[in-house]
Amino acid sequence: MGHITRRVFAAAAAGAVTTMLASGDTLAAAPVPVAGPEHLRGMWIATVSNRDWPSARGLSATRQRQELLDFLDAAVGRRLNAVVLQVRPTADALWPSPYEPWSEYLTGTQGEDPGWDPLGTAVREAHRRGLELHAWFNPYRVANNTDPARLAAGHPARLHPDWVVPYGGKLYYNPGLPEVRRFVQDAMLDAVKRYDIDAVHWDDYFYPYPVAGQAFADDDAYARYGTGFPDRAAWRRNNTDLLVRETAARLKRIRPRTRFGISPFAVWRNRATDPLGSDTRAGVQTYDDLHADTRKWVREGWIDYIAPQVYWNIGFAAADYAELIPWWARTVHGTGVRLYIGEALYKAGAAGQPAAWQDPAELSRHLAFDRDYPQVGGNIFFAAKDVVADPIGAMSRVVADHYGAREARPAGV
Repeated sequence: MGHITRRVFAAAAAGAVTTMLASGDTLAAAPVPVAGPEHLRGMWIATVSNRDWPSARGLSATRQRQELLDFLDAAVGRRLNAVVLQVRPTADALWPSPYEPWSEYLTGTQGEDPGWDPLGTAVREAHRRGLELHAWFNPYRVANNTDPARLAAGHPARLHPDWVVPYGGKLYYNPGLPEVRRFVQDAMLDAVKRYDIDAVHWDDYFYPYPVAGQAFADDDAYARYGTGFPDRAAWRRNNTDLLVRETAARLKRIRPRTRFGISPFAVWRNRATDPLGSDTRAGVQTYDDLHADTRKWVREGWIDYIAPQVYWNIGFAAADYAELIPWWARTVHGTGVRLYIGEALYKAGAAGQPAAWQDPAELSRHLAFDRDYPQVGGNIFFAAKDVVADPIGAMSRVVADHYGAREARPAGV
């Protein structure tokens, strides 16, 4: 089965943010109605490749800011209580970072000051609307091409070419180098030091998704640091474990109330591979292919929440939503780690998707299914454009069926 993650971008109508939910200014003045203090209702706002925001590179600071506020107002209008804003998509920054250049997705030129502070504005304006702001970072992706010369002058990846591995048409920092792990932590945690963000959020990219016929070139790092491990895969998993564990410890020292959440590909391992795995037949397993032992991070309590991307419909043979929810519920049970479910709103009504995704009620059925599992503490929808455009009414159906107007506390308060 081919994996589908945030790399698969659904089409959305241009300008939808500014044309829909026109009453957002009024809504923003009121508290956000949420299901309860333990129930999160979120949406991702993706900035990589300008997927959601800004709508294009090179917009004026005024236009960028207004588009961001429109998304926050849209979240309020949909009765959500959290937004997950991508602030470090490709070893860059949406705040004035001393470690990395300004993101090219703002001005069109990496390193160019956009004339305002997007993350600072997002935190302030989200909180003013009663929304949590989860800052979404990608730890290792450097560029969506393999040409270091296209990076800004002075970019850390240009200053330290030995840190970088080209793979699958992209550039990545090498997770096997201790100096890389320390640097990416420093870069991400700078935002935590500067802003009262509610959570540090990572997505599903650790070691990159496998590309047929290509090898991730970390031979030198493995030769230097792989002694004592049974094989390279075990060493790689330990590298990812170190990143998670060290970040968690540093985060709690810097800002103890800020949570740490990770949103992985939803299949840890298939049961045919490991009896502890889910009854799935996924073509990707995070433990084996991304070298990310997501189950361990929960069982060890290194993270505060996990939000697996359960991006399949109920009844999907290779990876059934109705199989993965109980598997994750069992995994978090008794750990104190909260479970939020990543929902593939972008598939609703999309061409080429199975018949289930052409039914506006499919996502609503997901939330109804989740009610039987008290471990499920909420849902996050991918992504913001789709929350606003809602081409077949799937999001509206979720709101009508599940997001009543009572309660007004953000999820983490």
